[in-house]
Amino acid sequence: MWLAMLDELYPPGHAASWDQVGLQVGDPDWPVARVLTSLDVTGAVLEEAAEVAETLVLAHHPLLFRPLERLTPATAAGRLALRAATSRIAVAAAHTNLDVARDGAGTSQPVARVLGLTATRPLTTEVTEGRRCKLVTFVPPEALDAVIDGVAAAGAGRIGEYERCTFRVRGTGTFRPLEGADPYSGAVGEDAAEQEDRLEVELPTRRIGEVVRALIAAHPYDEVAYDLVPLLDGAEVGFGVVGELHEPLPLAVVAAQIRAGLPAPHLRFAGDPERLVTTVATVGGAGDSLIGAAAASGADVYVTGDLRHHVTLDAVEQGLALIDAGHHATEVAAIPAWTERLAAAAQREGLVAPVLASRTPTVPWS
Repeated sequence: MWLAMLDELYPPGHAASWDQVGLQVGDPDWPVARVLTSLDVTGAVLEEAAEVAETLVLAHHPLLFRPLERLTPATAAGRLALRAATSRIAVAAAHTNLDVARDGAGTSQPVARVLGLTATRPLTTEVTEGRRCKLVTFVPPEALDAVIDGVAAAGAGRIGEYERCTFRVRGTGTFRPLEGADPYSGAVGEDAAEQEDRLEVELPTRRIGEVVRALIAAHPYDEVAYDLVPLLDGAEVGFGVVGELHEPLPLAVVAAQIRAGLPAPHLRFAGDPERLVTTVATVGGAGDSLIGAAAASGADVYVTGDLRHHVTLDAVEQGLALIDAGHHATEVAAIPAWTERLAAAAQREGLVAPVLASRTPTVPWS
């Protein structure tokens, strides 16, 4: 239930294609006595999690991000994953699917809140792949009801408050059985044709395995032809926020407001300190790959973290001021809102385990 709720709030389909989200350590059937939210998974966070048996750690940064050649203590990720598994601490991640969230918990929201940005809009937008797909198959009419019964029982054909929702159209399938085939009709080595209904039915992607097994079990053919087509959910998601200040402010003043409003002791900025800023673009975490989008948005300044030397020089040369508030500072400020969002959703779902923000700091710099 906890993982399903996490996916409902922050759909995996909203994550970047290169990302690793969802359950990373543990068994989905493990009981959950407590949920601990954290920006990162560190040894100290796992030590805190171990204080209460059956704790689920929900982290923003995935513990397992790059492929591991072996699961041993030879790498930091391997060491931590082994420690979590042997302690029965489940670990799940909501990374870029949390970054793009518009529920107030997204990682670009803290800077927008600190500056009181108005007329906000996403810095980037794209239509996402959803959590549903379409199964298309071809069934002889006399077997159609049995196939629909099977796939519907496995979770297909439910749309809102309707079930057994299908589309079908009659056509002709052609084939030539080869040696070793057990054809439903026709003879081995001869061309044959069969009247068939093209059957289309929607299903959640998480039910693909069960539905395909049900299809094959109910279908009379020895070889079942089917297609699985991913469906777009039509949601427009994107990284970052662009918005307007209530009044123009010098760059140095904007930087000071962010430093005061976030845990950002290492904040730095690039550009004329006296330059007046009206439009601000921001991306929590490491956002130098979106400097081009920030410039194209019409922003006067771009606020993010982990800005590199040459990227910064080029941006300033192109007329875009930059504020590097730090990867940790821009994202850790989103954890309280994320925790509240999860706790409220859990209460609605009747889940009784408490949801708490980790008290363990994970900032690596002093």
